Amino acid sequence: MTLTLTPLLKLPLIHPGDNLADIILASLQTSHINLEEGDILVLAQKIVSKAEGRLINLTTVIPTDSAKLLATQCEKDPRLVELILRESTEILRVRPGSVIVQHRLGFICASAGIDHSNVQGESGKPEDWVLLLPKDPDLSALEIRRRVESATSHHIGVMIIDSHGRVWRLGVVGTCIGLSGLPALIDERGLQDLFGYKLKITIVGVADELAAAASLVMGEAAEGTPVVHVRGFPYPLRESSMKELIRPKDQDFFR
Repeated sequence: MTLTLTPLLKLPLIHPGDNLADIILASLQTSHINLEEGDILVLAQKIVSKAEGRLINLTTVIPTDSAKLLATQCEKDPRLVELILRESTEILRVRPGSVIVQHRLGFICASAGIDHSNVQGESGKPEDWVLLLPKDPDLSALEIRRRVESATSHHIGVMIIDSHGRVWRLGVVGTCIGLSGLPALIDERGLQDLFGYKLKITIVGVADELAAAASLVMGEAAEGTPVVHVRGFPYPLRESSMKELIRPKDQDFFR
């Protein structure tokens, strides 16, 4: 098995209203990549959020009393904390510099995924602009996939990823926050290992594995390669949802 990940070249800076599918198709041509059946496109969350106009200027945000109180505990801008509260369903941990929440999309992350880096609005001070996660990353991935498939007549998968921290381990890794046309999980229970032992608990988070690999290729700073083409994914493509990856609360040992 060979798995090949190739960053797309010469992608422009993305602005609200941009058609990501058209931009990706043009970049595939520039990168001399012809899509084939079963290929996957992995997109960084930032370009999806920017295209969908998820930029917020903090000067327009009025913090509530709850946000002001939480801001004193985490030592963050109350306006940013207000946005964190709006994007979250539960505050799980607070300490100076950190707020860990359950995002409205279901997963656990820091600061509701709101980011300052590589974000700039049309006017005002760059430091006043922040970027929220897409409203519905699964739907975003589906719409991009449909447009690309219509233009190429090939069935592909599309995934949107972000960088998340992990319980008990340092460092962020690429994590799937939305996908269409590829599996999030592969259930290997019942399969035999090399010695004939039947697997009993092995369910593989293949979307997160691929997200981490694509994140290595994208980089985390000023690389400017927010889309990765993947060929050789070792599992059949199928419909799925990011919700497959969310551990039910009654099975969560860390809350």
